[in-house]
Amino acid sequence: MPSKPRRVWLDTDIMIGMKDQTPREVDDAIALIMALEHPDKIELVGISTITYADYSYAVTHKILDWYNKTGRTIPVYRGSDTARDVGTENDATRAMAEALRQEKLPILAIGPVTNVATVVKNHPELILQIEEVVVCAGRTEGLPFKPGLEQQTVGDYNFEMDPKSFRILFDAGVKVVLSGYECSVYMFLGKTDIDFLNNTNESDKWVYEQVRAWQQFNETLFGVDGFVPWDTTPLGFLIYPEYFKYHHDIPVKINTRTNDADASGDKPYLEVSYEYKDTNWRATYAYKTLPGYEELVIEALKQGSGKQ
Repeated sequence: MPSKPRRVWLDTDIMIGMKDQTPREVDDAIALIMALEHPDKIELVGISTITYADYSYAVTHKILDWYNKTGRTIPVYRGSDTARDVGTENDATRAMAEALRQEKLPILAIGPVTNVATVVKNHPELILQIEEVVVCAGRTEGLPFKPGLEQQTVGDYNFEMDPKSFRILFDAGVKVVLSGYECSVYMFLGKTDIDFLNNTNESDKWVYEQVRAWQQFNETLFGVDGFVPWDTTPLGFLIYPEYFKYHHDIPVKINTRTNDADASGDKPYLEVSYEYKDTNWRATYAYKTLPGYEELVIEALKQGSGKQ
């Protein structure tokens, strides 16, 4: 008998299409579309937003209207608007806590983990209900984040937005899976990879316009016309784990040193190393994406193409 899809809570800082001075990242949206195109592998119990919560709420519903063809209603909840208020309850944290009271769940957290940490902090009785938190963050010790032609160093955004919340998760003993830059940088989506979206279908055209703008913006930042779909690798841990290589039960620390992204002062780094002997924190760390996963991401977009 085929296995049942894994029931998962998604926490996301999705911001595709948000009007601003520059294009906004699109990888959260691609991860959401990919999840919706694999109802045999993953069933989204609920979706919570983190940062730009109102816009994220609206655009998540837009994508669900286009791509959720399961017949199931997937509820969406507004979470922290700042990722700076861990411990403050909101619609998302209340809904996430209630879902965990009903069943054990993994949480796919592809933005700052403020909402998740609020549940852990305010409801410690629910910690054992969290199967694992899969996040897009972390690095092996000393690894710089230099995508593209390595012209510029960037930060570990999801972690650096709210290090305190990561500390709460690790201190509570929550099982954490880190799948961030080091794992994701093996992938790259260029213009020819998404040309099929440039058609007359409303959803395809809208997604194409946002993704194409993000690709071109990445060229100004990193020297290459295209982008790494970072948030698809944490999702991959849940639906295609065989496409990744992992360090299991690896020690984790938050280290402080010079900021390598803008050289102004120090900053915290979420790092893993088997050499760390003075920490009780442990994680599963995805460090490499194997050939074929990028094609699976593209195929999911093709499967969704043409749907209204």
